[in-house]
Amino acid sequence: MGSVLISLIEGNPHLRSLLGWHLQQAGYTVKQSASLQQGRNAFHQYQPILVILDSDLPDGDGLELCQWLHNQRTPLIFMLSARNTERDIVAGLKAGADDYLTKPFGMQEFLARVEALLRRMRANSAPLYLDYNDLKIDLVQRRIQVRGEFIELTPQEFSLLYVLAQAEGTPLSRSELLRRAWPDAIDNPRTIDTHVLCLRKKIESNPRQPHLLQTVRNVGYRLNPNLIDGATKEKIKNSDLSEESKSLSQVSVN
Repeated sequence: MGSVLISLIEGNPHLRSLLGWHLQQAGYTVKQSASLQQGRNAFHQYQPILVILDSDLPDGDGLELCQWLHNQRTPLIFMLSARNTERDIVAGLKAGADDYLTKPFGMQEFLARVEALLRRMRANSAPLYLDYNDLKIDLVQRRIQVRGEFIELTPQEFSLLYVLAQAEGTPLSRSELLRRAWPDAIDNPRTIDTHVLCLRKKIESNPRQPHLLQTVRNVGYRLNPNLIDGATKEKIKNSDLSEESKSLSQVSVN
């Protein structure tokens, strides 16, 4: 379990320290944050598999951060809260929380719920590595490989590329990219253009004629859908070969 990275966002310093210690003793890697803003920054920097989130943070409502994290579509969200009415619990779950635990709670129940959430993740087998032939994205190490060469990206460049990869060739508008890939609310959509230009300089063989990151007129940007199709066809081909080998093996045994 040591490879499982958990982001713990808790406003109470004593509870944060206690929970962090028990999670580490259970074998998890833990990144602690004390506020909504720190939690957003930690998400972009570390891309945790599970976010444990306090509903009452010193700089904002945890429900707002929960909704933002849910829109990223990647982490499991475990909300902790002193708000214990049915209405509060329903609001937390509707905001995107995968589980909701009211304070005070026992440590064994807390750890059991963490393990149950991670079992759900393993059952869903979320990908940790995206392979598009020329472009390979390592979601654990947060690095990419282009045509066999490792390329260094800033955390924001990686987040932008990852959101485009999640869209699987569907074009995303600048406003949608800002909403899904940026930790802070930004009103200037041209920020996207600047970061796309920097990304193209790093990953395109000819940035003036981009192949990987395409502009869609009057919409925004997308990852070249041919990359997605090629990767899908390759998986199907390998699956067919595997089934054929299995059939041949069965014939041989019989």
